[in-house]
Amino acid sequence: MEHSFIAWAKQRAARLPKVKLGIGDDCALIGSESLDSNRQDLVVTTDSLCDGTHFILSECGARAAGRKLMAVNLSDLASMAATPIAVFLSLCLPRKEAGDIAAQVFEGVHDLASKYQVSIAGGDTNVWEGPLCLNLTALGKVPLDGGWLRSGASAGDAIVVTGHLGGSILGKHLSFEPRLSVAMRLRELGLVSASTDISDGLGVDLLSMAVASKCGAEVSLEKIPVSEAAVQSAKSSGKTAIDHALGDGEDFELILAVPASGLKQLPAEIDGVTLTQVGNFVSRTGLWSRDKGGVKQLPPKGYVHGSKFSEHEPQGYEDR
Repeated sequence: MEHSFIAWAKQRAARLPKVKLGIGDDCALIGSESLDSNRQDLVVTTDSLCDGTHFILSECGARAAGRKLMAVNLSDLASMAATPIAVFLSLCLPRKEAGDIAAQVFEGVHDLASKYQVSIAGGDTNVWEGPLCLNLTALGKVPLDGGWLRSGASAGDAIVVTGHLGGSILGKHLSFEPRLSVAMRLRELGLVSASTDISDGLGVDLLSMAVASKCGAEVSLEKIPVSEAAVQSAKSSGKTAIDHALGDGEDFELILAVPASGLKQLPAEIDGVTLTQVGNFVSRTGLWSRDKGGVKQLPPKGYVHGSKFSEHEPQGYEDR
């Protein structure tokens, strides 16, 4: 199965952007034409997804799982304002129907590789008795020292989020669009001082960003852009729509730190994706919420690797 799959994958990838040496050898060669090392930094990210934790193969199918795998990695690149170059796909396939599953996963990856013009430059396949497990490593490029980091926020910066949050389990976690076009436009405008994407939940990921930046974050709950899916989830979950927006995770929207001096230049939307200020980074460390009742500490609840985040703040996140 492996050799025939590699030959097929090489043929399917032939019309995508090319690297110097792609599928078919022991290693890939990216080549200087893909990266000007004197003026650009190489960005590398990797993600793994497993049947039963990040998707349910029997419900969504292998192509949707492959698309999600590619989108998750492109979201990471978007969070650093990186332009994608190439990806490497590795598969641990259940023995039954391994060939068909491999082809469908590849097609899901290929769908977004074609849309965003990214090379599929290599990878690996294995067959075993366990569930489908997927890994993808993505390479991107940014102007030298120009990548957005989590650690660049300062007290006084606005907290801005893209899109609408919550309820991703109703479908968005499989069908979301990575915010590459938004990131490229904002990088051109030079308005962002720090960024991360929302994989674990607004509360958890915002706090991680604040900790990395050695500051705190204060959110106005009524300003959070709540998705219709979050509203629908709240009808049966016993939680509020805001709870879902804060903690469901897998929105794969961006959290951006925007200095006050750049707020007037910040577009209200880019390519149909809204940008909403939901609060500010503050000097007092920790995660805080503001509503009509005043300011209070906000537990960083979210979805992490298939288990719910504890309501207790993790070590290193305490207020000082």
